[in-house]
Amino acid sequence: MQGTVALVTGGAGFIGCNLVRHLRAQAWRVVVLDKLTYAGRRENLADLARDRDLVLVQGDIGDRSLVTDLLARHRPAVVINLAAETHVDRSIDSPRPFVETNLLGTFELLDAVRLHWRALPTEERERFRFLHVSTDEVYGSAAPDERFVESTPYAPNSPYAASKAGADHLVRAYHSTYDLPALVTNCSNNYGPFQFPEKLIPLMILNAVAGQDLPIYGDGGNVRDWIFVEDHCAGIRRVAESGRPGEKYNLGGGNAISNLEIVDRLCAELERQRPARDNPALVARGAGQYTDLKRLVVDRPGHDRRYAIDSSKAERELGWKPAHDLAGGLQATVGWYLDNPEWCRVMASAYGRERLGVAGF
Repeated sequence: MQGTVALVTGGAGFIGCNLVRHLRAQAWRVVVLDKLTYAGRRENLADLARDRDLVLVQGDIGDRSLVTDLLARHRPAVVINLAAETHVDRSIDSPRPFVETNLLGTFELLDAVRLHWRALPTEERERFRFLHVSTDEVYGSAAPDERFVESTPYAPNSPYAASKAGADHLVRAYHSTYDLPALVTNCSNNYGPFQFPEKLIPLMILNAVAGQDLPIYGDGGNVRDWIFVEDHCAGIRRVAESGRPGEKYNLGGGNAISNLEIVDRLCAELERQRPARDNPALVARGAGQYTDLKRLVVDRPGHDRRYAIDSSKAERELGWKPAHDLAGGLQATVGWYLDNPEWCRVMASAYGRERLGVAGF
């Protein structure tokens, strides 16, 4: 699909900026619409600033007139909706922005897209796709041996998950009611370059390098299925290219492990790339190894115990599966954060790595 024009909402965020790079590497032309809040940053796309086939527009998916204008001017063949408030802890402290962006914003975007799509010439209308990127958190907490499939009932347990679940249902309804060629993907926990440090993996890396505590919620036994962001982006593209309208596809990494184990693996990788004995912050603290910094802290409210994704539908229908194992993905991720201290410094101006999600206590 070389030369395809895609409108990527939320394209300056973590997954979004990685998706933009992936699509540009495939010679897609990309229009990014991003509100540019604390985590969606121009800095995430700074290396593409001179790319003539990338357009960055600051704006809200809830701004109907702006979205309508962008659709008319750029005539994208694909709209990929990544615009969202994403951090569970922030949704506990302040749910309203999650409802406004994830649910109401998706509605405004969907309805603008519907009207645009309906007016397209037949050939363009038949090629057009709307892809909504969602999360495995809409399914709630998995049983010990369960893996989420596309037909798993929704049971969201946080304001974030509930807002994403509502948006998923809206997308499904727009396909069913209006025949809009819409698709939904539900992914597992992403990690990789450009992830804002409120999330577990970058938070652990940056705290460890600084010789600060590594806070782990509850008993550390909560399980997450980790997917390297580049693999997720490849899956999104495959769904956009070959997915069946009206369908949903789960995209997981096949790496369901506990939070304690992921922190231990990060500490081991840090030891390989920046040994504790050579880290002045650890030496000053008297810590002989990164794992000495681990601390169990009070759990967050409504913390799902386990997520695990079954991606067999995407593999069977689209030929997609993750290209990175967890060891290789963590090696690349740790290396990226160590090699990009200036980016980390800029992000620190928006978030000092303090505990969030405390409103529920």
